[in-house]
Amino acid sequence: MTHPSGPTGHRAGSAVRTTPAGAVLASVLLVELSSGVIQGFLSPLLKSLTDVLRVTAADLNWISVANLVASAVFTPVLSRLGDLHGHRRILRVNLALVLTGSVLVGVSRDFTTLLAGQILQGAIAGFFPLLVGILRNRPGGGDAESRRGIGVMVAALVAGLTLGLFASGAVATGVDSPTAALWVPAAAVALAFAVSWPLLPETASRPGGRVDWAGGLLLCLGLVAVMLGLGLGGTPGWEWTSAPTLGVLLGGAAALAAWVRVELRTPDPMIDVRMFARRGVIVVSLVTVAFSFAMFGLQIANPVFYGTVRAESGYGLGLDPLGIVLAMLPYLLAIAAGALAGPPVAARITDRGTLVTGCVLMAAGYALSAVTHTSAAAFAAVNAVAGLGIGLLQHSTRTLAVEAVPRDRTSVGSGINELLISVGGSLGAAVVLGVSAAHTRPGATLPDLGAYTTAWILCSVVCAAGALFALLHRPVPEESR
Repeated sequence: MTHPSGPTGHRAGSAVRTTPAGAVLASVLLVELSSGVIQGFLSPLLKSLTDVLRVTAADLNWISVANLVASAVFTPVLSRLGDLHGHRRILRVNLALVLTGSVLVGVSRDFTTLLAGQILQGAIAGFFPLLVGILRNRPGGGDAESRRGIGVMVAALVAGLTLGLFASGAVATGVDSPTAALWVPAAAVALAFAVSWPLLPETASRPGGRVDWAGGLLLCLGLVAVMLGLGLGGTPGWEWTSAPTLGVLLGGAAALAAWVRVELRTPDPMIDVRMFARRGVIVVSLVTVAFSFAMFGLQIANPVFYGTVRAESGYGLGLDPLGIVLAMLPYLLAIAAGALAGPPVAARITDRGTLVTGCVLMAAGYALSAVTHTSAAAFAAVNAVAGLGIGLLQHSTRTLAVEAVPRDRTSVGSGINELLISVGGSLGAAVVLGVSAAHTRPGATLPDLGAYTTAWILCSVVCAAGALFALLHRPVPEESR
């Protein structure tokens, strides 16, 4: 199958060659900024939403589970469509999906509507691979340029997280109801949509092929079933040995096994599972799952802990929404610093050293959280240590995933990494949900302190395991890429 423009898929006078580099970069950063806003805006509101939406702190973990599972579903499909039909074209569809979800979040006044909006917002996972596809395939692009670009994109993502935190915290503090701040992401995505539509160029070269819908469906069914079983496991009616729990877990595992068989037999697979036979791909995948498990597993728990009042629950730091934002700022700045430092650090201590260092910093930060949580300053400081590790890993795992595939499969390579981030994050959110639910007394809204200390120690252990995996990494020769 060839592109209509010719057997090589190149178009004369393509927009890729005429769009100013500054306009392209500004549009890319604005889209990533909106992605960060979506990922950050809820944190200052979580404690307040337990009262407004009449849900428990354990229930709030479903926000992460639903969002991450949706990301795992959207990512491979959007990435493959981008490589086949043009990264800009699919990015526009992607932005429209996320904008629709953001509007749903804005109008939500019950937990069900909020979850529905969060599911559509999960399509933000497609932003990064599609944007990397645009950057890597533009004239003059290369692996060195790609590494710098990915570092800047991660920093923009963190800047968006910070902006989302401050915007929603300020709105929630200045109005009577925190639900007014639910409109913050819709404003950010609408702006990114309007600016990027005329400025982002289309990819000039595209491979032939088709979308493996059968493989995509099996992958989605398998991931959703497994995450559902893990998320509900241990709750009333969903005991770990009950028929519903075992049914969805085994059904999900069967669907994933069938997906592997289909992908091995398909000439144009959604995800080329044969790549996982490569040592480098396996190692980076395991590290990605480990760090995202901890990062997203605590995405809900830590902000709730910041906002919990000690006089009411016997623990917590009692911060208001804006106070939560300020306390989380060192963590976010550390992530941005780690992402920007990624290229020079890797050049100095190798990619393997960067992976190991990132995992060790995260393990240390979360272990220290278990003993420094009585002071807001100390707790923020140790979380900044973890954040520095997250920044290094956000950059290094994404870079290595992109460099492992040919240019015409850039979005698929990046999409695999985004998928693994979603899978690892879903596992972390589901496990922390189970821990939180197990430590919440009947009729109570918040869990006891044991839920947090268990979650911190567990995430520290998972990151330590990631460091051991990282020790197995070896550089991939240029000719084998």
